Amino acid sequence: MRLVIVTGMSGAGKTTVLHYLEDADYYCVDNLPIQLMVPFIRIASAGSPDIYSKIALGIDIRSGLTDGEMKDALAFLDQAGIRYEILFLDAGDDVIIRRYKETRRTHPLAGRTGSIEEGICLERQQIRFMRERADYIINTSKLLTRELKKEVVRIFVEDKSYKSLYITVQSFGFKYGIPVDSDLVVDVRFLPNPYYVPELKPLTGNDKPIIDYVLSQKQTGEFLKRYTELLSFLIPNYIAEGKNQLVISVGCTGGRHRSVVLANEIYRILAQNTEYGVRIEHRDIGMDPVTKA
Repeated sequence: MRLVIVTGMSGAGKTTVLHYLEDADYYCVDNLPIQLMVPFIRIASAGSPDIYSKIALGIDIRSGLTDGEMKDALAFLDQAGIRYEILFLDAGDDVIIRRYKETRRTHPLAGRTGSIEEGICLERQQIRFMRERADYIINTSKLLTRELKKEVVRIFVEDKSYKSLYITVQSFGFKYGIPVDSDLVVDVRFLPNPYYVPELKPLTGNDKPIIDYVLSQKQTGEFLKRYTELLSFLIPNYIAEGKNQLVISVGCTGGRHRSVVLANEIYRILAQNTEYGVRIEHRDIGMDPVTKA
């Protein structure tokens, strides 16, 4: 029997993950009270293997998740020799707040004040011990639903290696502000600007004439060599320190030309490594190309 305990922050995507696992033939139970966890596993262990060969339990703060009771339940599993895996889903506070506001739902720990922020803070304190015990931590702040599904399927269906770090490479324009979620910011405004070439101005960094123009500059190759060498040093150390999300922001003036080309190149180079996941995003590529740079 394969047992997966899906837990984490409210609003981080636990119910969505359980749906993915259910589609993959896992027997899923969401919001199972802690007191019923051990009795349920006993029943499942003695039940039909056709039904209970793969089980996913949604355990979170709604289930009465506390340090003592959950430790007792996990201790029973350890003593009984029942193998289990803990998947912890997390997201940034700002992302969780936005999701709750969009759905107009109340955070389970918001209390009488109705403050989502206070509820999130309290929840982080109460379930920190589960994060520390987790086998897998997935931060869903920057993941699209299809990317989250791909990662879940990779781990729990295809049994492929877990990518503990997920990297987002994004381009942006300094004139629109530095992305607030950036971990690393690099300024590529030292490169010649295609904006001032009339025939290139309306294009973007995804168009071949812009790509050829930017990559033909001798500074570009040297920059990519030195910057990717820096990343090759930083990323393994981030992984060793337990970092699960890294946002690399590449900026130029308007976020349409140079930064797009360089972000795509950095993404292409990083994507060759299978030890972590990588995604690409262009924040300001759709902004008005006629706006004065």
